[in-house]
Amino acid sequence: MRHPRKRWSTAAMLAVVATTGVSASLHGNDWPQWLGPDGDNQWRESGILRTFPAEGPPVKWRAAVHWGYAGPAVAGGRVFVMDFLPDDPQLRNNPSGREQVAGTERVLCLSSADGSLLWEHAAQRTYAISYPGGPRCTPAVDAEHVYALGALGHLTCLRRGDGHVVWSKDFVADYGAPTPVWGFAAHPLADDQRLYCVVGGKDAAVVAFDKATGRELWRALATTDAGYCPPTLIRHAGVEQLIIWLPETLAALNPATGATYWTLPLKPAYGMSIAAPRKHGDVLFASGHGHTAAAVRLGEGPTDVEVVWSGKAGRGVYASNATPYLEDGVIYGSDCFSGGLAAARLEDGQELWTVFEPTTGDRRAAHGTAFLFKHEDRFLLMSETGHLILAKLSPAGYEEISRAKILEPTNEAFGRPVVWSSPALAEKCVFARNDKELVCVDLSAR
Repeated sequence: MRHPRKRWSTAAMLAVVATTGVSASLHGNDWPQWLGPDGDNQWRESGILRTFPAEGPPVKWRAAVHWGYAGPAVAGGRVFVMDFLPDDPQLRNNPSGREQVAGTERVLCLSSADGSLLWEHAAQRTYAISYPGGPRCTPAVDAEHVYALGALGHLTCLRRGDGHVVWSKDFVADYGAPTPVWGFAAHPLADDQRLYCVVGGKDAAVVAFDKATGRELWRALATTDAGYCPPTLIRHAGVEQLIIWLPETLAALNPATGATYWTLPLKPAYGMSIAAPRKHGDVLFASGHGHTAAAVRLGEGPTDVEVVWSGKAGRGVYASNATPYLEDGVIYGSDCFSGGLAAARLEDGQELWTVFEPTTGDRRAAHGTAFLFKHEDRFLLMSETGHLILAKLSPAGYEEISRAKILEPTNEAFGRPVVWSSPALAEKCVFARNDKELVCVDLSAR
């Protein structure tokens, strides 16, 4: 799926100067939001390594960070990432409990050249969520602002140049939204004028804000549970649609007004709507926990949809932590049941293959995870084991080209150590984090 490039075109073409006097334009080699500039798991820079050297690609720098599942964004020579610093430095992240954990939730801005800290925004928070190890959401960055959503529903718009607070919202206080079991995790999505957020209010499941002022532009859909799936923009038959997957409903909205184009029931187990739906041709695919999946054919009009097939055991790929990639009629993704990287046909869900090398390394394990990105004729994978992997994926199978250990898995899930954070691919580098450091690895061809 490819999002319309116009969402970032204005920022990319205009040299906007922030109040600090620093050029704040976006560039073609930026990664200004979750899953990249078009939100489609694709890295379009050229001049990238075709294979790793024996000693691994060179590390440009490492910078200290603290707890967090939130991936970084990179724009205009800066890296933006959120973390959580517990008041008790000896405290261990306990993924199985919901005890209160007091600390400081932060938005950090670092130099992409050397990892030096340029500014930070900090707020005292007390987490009482499962898997309390930090914020979940990658910031969204435009030419002037950074939009950061914390684990407890605090949305903050910061000036990109110096971190000054421009406006803020509290989803719990302002909209009566209950905090999800695993915290607020739906990454904010920005276009030229609007910031789209899955808020989870009773009559405001989704809200569009004016990016500059924070003024509410519209609200849509009713829910008692926000779930964890970020909003996604697609274009079909010349019409933009904002795709929203709540724990009970898959829906398409008019992004300008919030009007509903269509809704379909799609209920994952435990309210775990997480992975973003992906579009391939005229088919939209969504999947999650509990053998919940649907391939939906989009018609000529924005209200025309039909279900091609739905999920059941033995059919499909059931992505959870990481959003899948669709190519040439095949679904590739981390399957939450087997824990392996799996492939299935999009037309009917027929399973093609499953391997464990790029996820858990060697075995079946619940929610084995590899974050998947396409680059030219191959894929780049960030494994939960801390390995960066180059591979080719096809209907015939998985072909590994290179791998390098770039991070230690400092978090824990189901009794195993993991890295569960999506990286950024920018400036011919990969920017990835665990709960102790953010690393910049040079992937430029030499």
